[in-house]
Formats: sequence, C-alpha cells, structure tokens
Amino acid sequence: QVQLVESGGGLVQAGDSLRLSCAASGRTLSRYARAWFRQAPGKEREFVAAINWSGGSTYYADSVKGRFTISGDNAKNTLYLQMNSLKPSDTAVYYCAGAASYFGSSWYPDLSRYAYWGQGTQVTVSS
Repeated sequence: QVQLVESGGGLVQAGDSLRLSCAASGRTLSRYARAWFRQAPGKEREFVAAINWSGGSTYYADSVKGRFTISGDNAKNTLYLQMNSLKPSDTAVYYCAGAASYFGSSWYPDLSRYAYWGQGTQVTVSS
C-alpha cells in the first residue's frame, strides 16, 4: 500500500515563502517521475512541477517558473516544493503525485499518468 502524505501548507501573505513536503511510504517513489499539482476552488487540478527519477531534470508550469523549486530526497523518500514570492493566485490545495511506471517528460503535466496521490495540503496566500 503506497501512501503519500503532504505537509507544510498554511496561510501566508503575498511575497512570503513556504516549503511543502510529501513523505512516501510503501514504495520508493524516486524510481519514476514525481510531481506537484494544485487545485483552486472551482478550477481543475493543474500541473505545477515535476522531477524525473534521478532528480536531474525538473519541469515547471510557466506560472511558477523562477519562483518554485521541486526537489527530492531519495534517502528519505520525500518530495519537496519550495515556493517563494507567493501570490494570491497560488492559493490552492497542493497535491503530490508519484508515477508507477516510466513515461516521457512530455507527459509529466498529465495528471492521469500518476498512480499515487496524496490527500493534499491547503496553501492560502493573502494580498
């Protein structure tokens, strides 16, 4: 049984920083791609960032490029999302996701490719 547990969300002001963590158990997530998605109220879940199996390549949505950094600690089987210069538009529930098999980087933003999901952590950015 694979479990992903996110933490680190909260209420912050615009311009602040947060670091989200996603601790995995039951499977070594670093074997394949891992990603962060987010879902704002009334909107579809959208891709935020992804990292490949080795951690050597990272991918970002245009809306967060230059502000967010995805990373992984394979020894701890944990995925991170460092979020800087937060904006009210970043307000959403953030989900980590892990793949169960290999797929190319062009598919990283496709949420249907991910087999494992956390329960989400709320990030609220006030103006």
